[in-house]
Amino acid sequence: MAEAAAIQGTHPSPARRWLRRVASLAVAAPLLTGLLQGVPAPAAQAAESASGAGAVDVSLGSLAPKAPVEGDTLTITGTVTNRTKQAVTNATVDLRVGPRMTSRSEIDDVSGRGAFRFGGEGETVGGRAAVEIPKLGAGLSRDFSLSVPVSKLGLDDSGVYQLGVSVTGRTTSQSYERVLGIERTFLPYQPDETEKRTKLTYLWPLISTAHVSAETGADQQQTPVFENDDLAAELVPGGRLDEMVALGKDLPVTWVIDPDLIASVDAMAAPYMVKDGTTEVPGQNQEVAKRWLDELEKAVQGHKVVALPFADPDLAALAHHGKEVPGSLAHLQQATALAAGTVETVLHVKPSTDFAWPVDGAVDPSVMAVATSAGASNVIARSDSFRDDLPYTPTAARAVGGGTTAVVSDAALSKAFQGDLVRADDSTLAIQSFLAQSLATTLELPEQQRSVVVAPQRMPTTSQAQSMATALQALSAKRWTEPQDLPGAVLDPADPDASTRIPSSRSYPKKLRAQELDTKAFQKMKETRDELDDFRVILTAADRVVPPFTNAISREMSTSWRGENPSAALYREEVLRYLRSLTEEVQLVKKSDLTLSGRSATIPVTVQNRLLQGVQHLELRISSDNRTRLKLVEGDPVASRPVTIDGGHSQSVKFTASANANGPVLMKAQLYTEDGTPYGAPMTFTVKVSEITPTVMLVIAGGVLLLVLAGIRMYSQRKRAAARRAAAEAEAEAEAEAEAEAEAETEDGAEDGDARNDDEGTAGTETADPGPEPAAGPGTGNGAETEQPSDPTPNTGSESGDPSGAGEKVDR
Repeated sequence: MAEAAAIQGTHPSPARRWLRRVASLAVAAPLLTGLLQGVPAPAAQAAESASGAGAVDVSLGSLAPKAPVEGDTLTITGTVTNRTKQAVTNATVDLRVGPRMTSRSEIDDVSGRGAFRFGGEGETVGGRAAVEIPKLGAGLSRDFSLSVPVSKLGLDDSGVYQLGVSVTGRTTSQSYERVLGIERTFLPYQPDETEKRTKLTYLWPLISTAHVSAETGADQQQTPVFENDDLAAELVPGGRLDEMVALGKDLPVTWVIDPDLIASVDAMAAPYMVKDGTTEVPGQNQEVAKRWLDELEKAVQGHKVVALPFADPDLAALAHHGKEVPGSLAHLQQATALAAGTVETVLHVKPSTDFAWPVDGAVDPSVMAVATSAGASNVIARSDSFRDDLPYTPTAARAVGGGTTAVVSDAALSKAFQGDLVRADDSTLAIQSFLAQSLATTLELPEQQRSVVVAPQRMPTTSQAQSMATALQALSAKRWTEPQDLPGAVLDPADPDASTRIPSSRSYPKKLRAQELDTKAFQKMKETRDELDDFRVILTAADRVVPPFTNAISREMSTSWRGENPSAALYREEVLRYLRSLTEEVQLVKKSDLTLSGRSATIPVTVQNRLLQGVQHLELRISSDNRTRLKLVEGDPVASRPVTIDGGHSQSVKFTASANANGPVLMKAQLYTEDGTPYGAPMTFTVKVSEITPTVMLVIAGGVLLLVLAGIRMYSQRKRAAARRAAAEAEAEAEAEAEAEAEAETEDGAEDGDARNDDEGTAGTETADPGPEPAAGPGTGNGAETEQPSDPTPNTGSESGDPSGAGEKVDR
């Protein structure tokens, strides 16, 4: 840096020295008047130098032209405000031109100066560069406009001049005239081109915070889910990112882009969802995203584009807290590999990916090592970290060993537009300071061309971007600078006197270190990576799951979380929680206790897959904690089966076991991936074993045999009974037929007897066989009633005391 560097050719001309003497006498006149009025001189000097300074606030609204040349008219507008509780009278707003700056450090001193300093603020220009305000009431404001030809400013030589707008006047409590307020700025004056113009590289960053979650829709397009819709506010006309594109397209800048930003906007250009509490709602800003991407693609054409690793990982946090956590540096390499393809796919330009940009350009050996571990050969540092003990500003690039180039940006120029620049006064001062520092840099060694890099804050606000653009437009005349892109700056010859020693770890800013993600954060990222690795190997369509989570882990490392540790922790927890909710969709179904009462049995275990895609390469293992009681037939002591399940299905896996002794046995079931890594939570269940001894087996066999014999006997009895019933029915039918025949014969005999009686008139000598004696029927008297042929056949035969014949049915 050149904080102590003297600008060549700074000796004032004789005319200039004469004017200063005259001005000094003019300033001293009020003191003489005070003496004549009886006021002690020391008191009058104190009043002039301190009292009242700052009583009236002076703000500059505009200054044009920013870097005037001979023939221009300088116009300054602004506002004066009375901050006291009493009126200011006979006030005058004056333009003061101070001495020519002799070094960049003097510019810094003037910028930090407070109250009006008697004799050090330059002379008033007078004429049209003064505005009279007869009275300014307490708390009131008044606008002013000062206009004066540049030729009247007394700018003798090229260089940076102090420029001030002061207010002098009186108050009711102090009737003598004094300076009540002043605002200082700088006027760079370089009417002609310098002998050697400084090559100026200005980085134009397009970086935002993380907006996309790890979640996606279940549809074929995998609709992305955004954490919020805040990104749209930056893309709409007038938004921060919209202004960056609108301004940058006409500026000689190098675009430095976070691929995650354009990937997020590209996702927003299609249907997307936004988290709204516990639900998700459709996003409504597709057209906004499409328009912004179209404008950006046009803006970067013809410009150099540098792509940072995906999601802009915090290199310093990785170096100080994450590199010892396995997998962190490998993930940085993945983020770097993803960068080029993302930018080229969306913007159709080929970016440079060999640049690393630590936060605020602060580096130490560990930061440099991490920055280059992913393949970057150029590290963008900053001069307040990479210090040079030189009386001038050296060229930015310098080799630091190992094939690495440190591109050391200028700290003062890089920090020129930080802070709130919404007020016109703050913006004007920042612009003039930047222009003054850039001209002072060139005038340090006007005969030697150097290369300077400006790396502003990562996410400039809209007002900051507008101020940056205004300053670069003021340099468009190329009188002391000329634009150069970042890859070109790397190729410029390094200054042999510039330092190539990497700053030590002790010199790393404590404020920056306090903002970094801690080791626990990187351990949580590792936990997510490990679970994702276990999950991916079982999926039949892993490409639908892995990229969203890989990108989310990259976002967890982003520099945008600096100073936002609670929000960063919440984002990490949500990513891991969602991943676990997916992995738990493949699980063992809880079993109730089983009871086995045989020597061998089949134990079923059900695996459920509630994902929309199939799972494979899984293995189910079960084990017994008591092999004496229950032994797994296959694979004892642990039995295993492969598992492959389609999406939305379940599979029952069966294992064979043999029982040897009574008692409960605790069984454990666990899913594993192919490499033997447990998947999901284990499941335990109890199998109650009832031992079967030989005696018990004989008893059971005997019982079974008895049951069989009893069944046979019952079958035989039923068969014999059926036969008897059939025989009885046949006998009954035979008897019925015999009786029918007997009746028929009786009737025939009776008819024959009647015929003979009729013919002969006398009874024959032969009589019919009386047949069996009819049984006494009811209603009989002492004698038996003879059965008549016309009587109905009795239901049963006549009762007899003789034994029944075989097959005879007897009614008792």
